[in-house]
Amino acid sequence: MYDFFVRMDQSGLIFRCFASGSSGNCYYLGTRQRGILIDAGISARQIQKCLREMGLDFQNIMGVLVTHDHADHIRAVGTLGERVHLPIYTTALIHEGIDRNYGVREKLRTSRRYFEKGQEWELFGMKINTFGIEHDSTDCLGYSIDYLGQRFVIITDCGSVNPEMEAYVRTANHLVIEANHDEHMLLNGPYPTYLKERILSPRGHQSNATCGEVLERNYHKGLRNIWLCHLSLENNDPQAAFNTVKSYLEKIDVLPGKDIFLRPLERTVAGPVYQLNDNVLPMEEIPGQANEIDEQWID
Repeated sequence: MYDFFVRMDQSGLIFRCFASGSSGNCYYLGTRQRGILIDAGISARQIQKCLREMGLDFQNIMGVLVTHDHADHIRAVGTLGERVHLPIYTTALIHEGIDRNYGVREKLRTSRRYFEKGQEWELFGMKINTFGIEHDSTDCLGYSIDYLGQRFVIITDCGSVNPEMEAYVRTANHLVIEANHDEHMLLNGPYPTYLKERILSPRGHQSNATCGEVLERNYHKGLRNIWLCHLSLENNDPQAAFNTVKSYLEKIDVLPGKDIFLRPLERTVAGPVYQLNDNVLPMEEIPGQANEIDEQWID
């Protein structure tokens, strides 16, 4: 099984997935005192619930980093920006896409913040770099975030691999990377042809096998944790994703559970809290932290 355990220390950088998939995406990265959100594709109420389980609330959030302007990544940014008054950070091009997205009911006005793709900037001690990802959105970003000597990299909604993306994989200590579908399941599944073609296109989504190939090519000894994100409900299975990626790592004699931590992220429930440091296993599971997504909005 892919189900390993999670260490809970009291200091340092922590990571938690609130949801990952076409139903919604949202992640927390920070410390036990303050941090950031990456994407806000679930309800603001559910985000607040997940934060409170960690002893945090919106006043502990320094901002929201947006990867792209599809609804499953930005559904709550209007509420968080204009009602909760969190700064919403992304490029001008993605902000334009957010403006046009009918899924964002509260339009951003005072809360929008801009940065240039590829230009390093800093947010409360976190050094943030971004790089381009091929996806059929207005634009799409991967993030590399450095804090306390650790590098966290997130690559989601990735239609095709590019050299800049692979370069960041080669420097990551902690990596969230898309393993959206099993190609056989997709081709033989219920989706209409146009949708299958979109997913398989260079601006679609990354398969389990492509994810494994990227990791096989770019694995390095500083890489400690790998989380597989944005798994399709209809065209993938967590165990299939884990087994496929594991098989590519084993080709280079890297054993999940021994040399590296590998786990698919939860799609529609909040997962455990992970401590990010130089240690690999053993780890300890945190009970009672999975919660079904509440699709209600904060009114």
